[in-house]
Amino acid sequence: MYSECTLNEKQLEAATSNATLAHRPPTLIIAGAGTGKTNTLAHKTAQLLLNGIAPERILLMTFARRASAELTSRANSIVNKVLSAKKQSHSDVKLPWCGTFHSIASRLLREHAQSIGIESDFTVIDRSDAADIIDMLRHQLDYTATDKRFPKKKTCLDIYSRCINGQIPLAEVLEDAFPHCQNWHDELTKLFAAYAKTKMDQVSLDYDDLLLYCYHMAQVPDIANLVREQFDFILVDEYQDTNLLQSGILKGFFPDGNGLTVVGDDAQSIYSFRSATVDNILSFPEQFSQPADVISLNINYRSHQGILDLSNELLAEGEEGFKIPLISHKLAAQQENKANQVVQRAKTPLLVSVEDDAKQAEYICEQVLAARERNIPLKKQAVLFRTSYHSDRLELELTRRDIPYVKYGGLKFLEAAHVKDLLCLLRWADNPKHRISAFRILKLLPGIGPKSAEKVCDYLELHQFDMQCLKNYSAPQAAQEYWKQLAPLLANVHSEQVPWTEQLQTVANLYQQLLEDHYDDHFVRWGDIEQLIAISQQYPNRERFLTELSLDPPQASGDLAGKAHIDDDFLILSTVHSAKGQEWQNVFVLNVADGNFPNEYAVGNKKAMAEERRLLNVAITRAKDELHLMQPLKYWVPEQAKYGDKHVYGGKSRFLTDSIMKKLDNAFYPSPEKEEKQRKKASSAITDIRKSILATWQ
Repeated sequence: MYSECTLNEKQLEAATSNATLAHRPPTLIIAGAGTGKTNTLAHKTAQLLLNGIAPERILLMTFARRASAELTSRANSIVNKVLSAKKQSHSDVKLPWCGTFHSIASRLLREHAQSIGIESDFTVIDRSDAADIIDMLRHQLDYTATDKRFPKKKTCLDIYSRCINGQIPLAEVLEDAFPHCQNWHDELTKLFAAYAKTKMDQVSLDYDDLLLYCYHMAQVPDIANLVREQFDFILVDEYQDTNLLQSGILKGFFPDGNGLTVVGDDAQSIYSFRSATVDNILSFPEQFSQPADVISLNINYRSHQGILDLSNELLAEGEEGFKIPLISHKLAAQQENKANQVVQRAKTPLLVSVEDDAKQAEYICEQVLAARERNIPLKKQAVLFRTSYHSDRLELELTRRDIPYVKYGGLKFLEAAHVKDLLCLLRWADNPKHRISAFRILKLLPGIGPKSAEKVCDYLELHQFDMQCLKNYSAPQAAQEYWKQLAPLLANVHSEQVPWTEQLQTVANLYQQLLEDHYDDHFVRWGDIEQLIAISQQYPNRERFLTELSLDPPQASGDLAGKAHIDDDFLILSTVHSAKGQEWQNVFVLNVADGNFPNEYAVGNKKAMAEERRLLNVAITRAKDELHLMQPLKYWVPEQAKYGDKHVYGGKSRFLTDSIMKKLDNAFYPSPEKEEKQRKKASSAITDIRKSILATWQ
């Protein structure tokens, strides 16, 4: 058991300040939706800095690179505000050990590379490159020529990732998550062994390897002690999203939990498909050699109480979790001040019943446009859904009505062919052993196919991967013009004869002609290249640039370009998973029916059903003012293996219990009155049309 206290923001400042120096037990801060997780960590960090803790003695771990920058900025703002009030000067503090789990792991591995038998200049390969290696090995092992279809490269990579991050045997992963691949157990074992060996040979680590190697490093006492001595305080964001490797890294490096503070919300643990386990946060109070302090934040600064009542009831009906009821900031303030004024009654969340997904789309479009007429911009409204294709019908209606929208989950910026080309050029210059990058670049040159590319790589290996040797290589005649530029460029960039600030531009200058040769729309694509060059200037060196972009890639080019133009306005479409951490004034949730919420595959599995409940809760708590839960009686399901595309009937979600329904208003679209009017109009029109047609022959 643990002692729980609930804090507001002012109390939090005092609590973090008092616990800063003398008493440093492991601390778990349960920060519910909208209670300000980022602000909590920023205040904690600021208090440490104000108490004289050196920035380099603070390890701050987040789940996204942008979150690291935000935390640093907020912490500095708080520090500056306090010192300004005391009339003390202050310059912004840099937190050198602020980053994602994966970027921190990468830095620790490079620092201690010699101790664990790896080369410090390893390349971090992204998921796309990892899939290419898997695909190459599938062919080499002749698994693609079998009678029965061998799993695709993406599936193979997903299986491998589950095994690594969940520390689960292959047989168990196949049985639980990939039953259709169970017959390939032995072949997959050989494939993954070859994959691990290939990465070692190419001095490359993938996304999962960073955690795996770091986890094993944390189990070596001598190395663990060195890391432990580097830091006084360890702060971890979004702890509910950690997997067994990540929690194992923390426990390995900091076994007593001294100075460790984690912030999270068990009610938002929705990433089990990425091997995250909610058990990490639920069992945290008992994980270390000294008991943990547990602090809960229950004041929500986002949603009105009607939405929070719905969320509280939904979570209360679950079987696990800390179950911290949330209270709106306005209501809390009224209660604290015992004010007589009445808090303005907000709109009760709606459960909207519609006939099908076409009516669902019509309703949303009408509501979105009506809200815009009330001066609520499109960007402050969002439509959330379980799976990407659920928005297909809505997208057609939005297009028909000329309503602009942006959908989270399109082609990622770094997956665009021309962007990958340029990054592969830089990666090959960085790591001569990286064959995947070498192959991609070489095959861009005229006269060089797979066999010729293989010869170049073999020649390079024969000369101990000395890039200078490429100047003497006899390239095919058709490639000679490019080769005279490429060979010295690779050598000069590799040896840092070209300063880092100029490297990407220099590489891009060579690539520009290749871009024009290979892509008709090269003018448009060159804009992305220029954007990437600009982004590179934010990084101190090549290694940090390539690593950070592989670990936390921007979702789309717009993410790199900065904020959209002030006049741009568009509706947000997003999966619930992608919407986590976001908020909008008005939110619509599609297809709230059995089969989607909860997913049909979760039924019968206690842990899976608990996560389904949390997923719906995340969707609900994205809304500030208006929440519309859409309940179609039937909806379109594409690409059914057995039956083809078809409509299916949606039963009422089992999460919509009698208690939950009391927190919702019911609505029907179209309303019975509107339907009756339309029926009468239609009947009258049909009568008139029949008369006109018959009159033609009278």
